[in-house]
Amino acid sequence: MYTQPLFNDLNERQLEAVKTTEGRLRIVAGAGSGKTRVIAHRYAYLVNVLGIDPAGILCMTFTNKAAQEMKSRIATLVHRGNVNDYVCTIHGFCVRFLRQEIFRLGWPANFQIIDEQDAKVLAKHVMQELGLDRTKATVRKFLAAIGLAKGQQRQHYVGRYMLPGSKDVEGSDEFSRYLKVQLKHFVLDYDDLVYFTLYIFDHFETVRRHWQQEINYVQVDEVQDCDRDEWDVINAVSGGYNNLCIVGDPDQAIYEWRGARPSLFVNFKSDRDIFLTENYRSTPNILDVANSIIAHNRDRLPKELFTRCPAGALVLYHHFKGETQESEWIVRQIKKNVAGGEAQNSDFAILYRASYLSRSIEQELIKQKVKYVVWGGIRFFERREIKDALAYLSLVARNDDLSFMRVVNLPSRKFGPASMQHLARLALDEDRPLYDTLAAHRGEATFGHCKLDGFVRAIEQARQAMASGKSIGDIFELLMRTTGLKDLLRKDEDEDRLENLDELAASIAYYEDEHRNDELPVTIERYLQDIALYTNADYRKDGTAVRLMTIHQAKGLEFPCVIVVGMTEGIFPSHRALRERKRAAEEEERRLMYVAVTRAQRVLVLTESEGYDNAVQGEKYPSRFIGEIDERLLTVKGNPDPQLFAASRALAARLADDLEMATRADEAGIHLGDVVAHPVFGQGVVVEQRPGGSLVVKFAVGNRMLMPAVLTKCE
Repeated sequence: MYTQPLFNDLNERQLEAVKTTEGRLRIVAGAGSGKTRVIAHRYAYLVNVLGIDPAGILCMTFTNKAAQEMKSRIATLVHRGNVNDYVCTIHGFCVRFLRQEIFRLGWPANFQIIDEQDAKVLAKHVMQELGLDRTKATVRKFLAAIGLAKGQQRQHYVGRYMLPGSKDVEGSDEFSRYLKVQLKHFVLDYDDLVYFTLYIFDHFETVRRHWQQEINYVQVDEVQDCDRDEWDVINAVSGGYNNLCIVGDPDQAIYEWRGARPSLFVNFKSDRDIFLTENYRSTPNILDVANSIIAHNRDRLPKELFTRCPAGALVLYHHFKGETQESEWIVRQIKKNVAGGEAQNSDFAILYRASYLSRSIEQELIKQKVKYVVWGGIRFFERREIKDALAYLSLVARNDDLSFMRVVNLPSRKFGPASMQHLARLALDEDRPLYDTLAAHRGEATFGHCKLDGFVRAIEQARQAMASGKSIGDIFELLMRTTGLKDLLRKDEDEDRLENLDELAASIAYYEDEHRNDELPVTIERYLQDIALYTNADYRKDGTAVRLMTIHQAKGLEFPCVIVVGMTEGIFPSHRALRERKRAAEEEERRLMYVAVTRAQRVLVLTESEGYDNAVQGEKYPSRFIGEIDERLLTVKGNPDPQLFAASRALAARLADDLEMATRADEAGIHLGDVVAHPVFGQGVVVEQRPGGSLVVKFAVGNRMLMPAVLTKCE
């Protein structure tokens, strides 16, 4: 028998979870509590001890990486590594199901699955047929509208539009035209996989009964990240024997913004609940901080993590006067620990709420020659928009051909390959740079279709500003405005790239301030020479580098030492998220903080700094999450002024009031363009919604800014 080895190294709660195989089981698994081990051992217990055929066990998780890890662990535990294809993601199960059953809908078993890029190609084709604008932003909005329509109709659109011979697919609206193309080519996107599966389960009783009899046991990991439709798949396939084990942690639910429904896990009707609260990862001091933070959330299943690990050091909170000092100190501490043999570079993970926050840290790591890798992302100075902006500066100061070729058609000026080839020949014949050649010949018929006057005017204005002694920052802002680069990103609604450009502007301002007393003048040329240290940095991804990543990317990982930077109100929690999703976002932001803290094994450092931040559009104050930690759990350095915390609380309170007003407007159902009635001013039309939730209403007596509570919507 394989019983004893399976039970080795399992604690009492884990063993209970492994042996509880019948009925509806909910395992609430805290961070670092060994949930993957429990799921793998539970699978092996079913096979090795109870003799269940692996073909009757469905084990699903959230990501392909997690599914591969799960399959690998199970293979080491079960007889002869007997693991079938039903250790997979939920979408992976849907694919396998549909390959066998989709013929019932008149679809071939070899249907195609399209990813996000394929969907964009399909969308552009449909938009062209409909005569719609096909910019990056409009394509994204088009696909978002398609996804929203599918989500609203759920599986019902399958029967209306996606079956051969469906009459509704002959409609002329965007939705039906897009689905018509999908049907014509027999292609499904990731949402379709779920909806088609649900449609077949609901409309073919014999199929439903067959699969419910075939699958005896279902266990699902990371259920807090599942959306409503994925839950329906789980319930449908487990509805026969009703042996369903769900595993998750509502305190680590950080994807509600994209549709996850952690409340379904919290409100799950189970036959038995098991809480895994013993943590094998972190020190007691780190867990005390995590417990202290998450206790402020209301929508959760209360639990407190504990550990038998040594106490370790207190969590360090360090306040700095500026972000440069913050970055310098962090890198010095890493080097000091590595030089002393106490750690190696790969022991350190630097986490942040938004990707633009990596810039200052990256510059200091490169400056001090510390190897690092941006995990799951792109280094700051290698990001496309940063290289584009620096190329514009380089063209102004250096007049180099490489920079010209990068930006001449950015944004699009209808200057294609043929135009570039013709210009290159002219430049070669005249022996002068490409830009000068273009400026001289742009009026010729060959370039008549190109929109080049604005481009040349922008470069010349920037050169005039440079000649008159304007600062690099002023010239940079002029270029961003006159070239249309920022407008392009705004049109695409690309907030992350806009934040990166704002961060580059901030770094230029700091560079000028740092060198204002130098003997040599601070010029664009000098700035570009110095910045080349960062843009040309050699980095080879290996296992000996410091890791930089967003907190979302750190989910599921662990590190000996974690440094969470940018602990600033407005950045973390993100005020943008709070304004978009109001109260729900605050709890999710706090869960994100909990995830960041519980990545740390031995050492946890929280840092923030004073100064101005473009994303916050104001002075920086410590995050409310710092204030929520019992001060007895922290070592505090940097002498943060108590008035900073008072200002932070005031800022959070103002935002809370704004969100309360916005919530009231939502609850009242009053939106832009609605006709409303006021007890004194009579009827009017809502012409503006202010960020704080107040409404500007146009009455016969003029415009008035009012609170939603005093208005009645006219039907």
